Amino acid sequence: MHAHNAGQVTLIRCRNCNIKRFFKPAELREVYGNVPIETLRGRMTCQMCRTSESIDAELLHLVGEEAVSVRYRRLVGIKFVRRVIWRDE
Repeated sequence: MHAHNAGQVTLIRCRNCNIKRFFKPAELREVYGNVPIETLRGRMTCQMCRTSESIDAELLHLVGEEAVSVRYRRLVGIKFVRRVIWRDE
């Protein structure tokens, strides 16, 4: 069973700048694929301090007031960067 279907929430925290963000697991799966939560530590980058070494990720079950008051960071879109490759002939 996937974390999203189980009602879990992903907490991503940067140890460097001490910022916490809550994500929906289904949206993280759309961006990073169906990978274990431990592998997000090396793939995600903090938008504040631009480091990826200090990222912690964990799955939580929020209940009661926590579940109502949490603000999620939502996926708006995915942009692919176009890279030009040259070849000498």
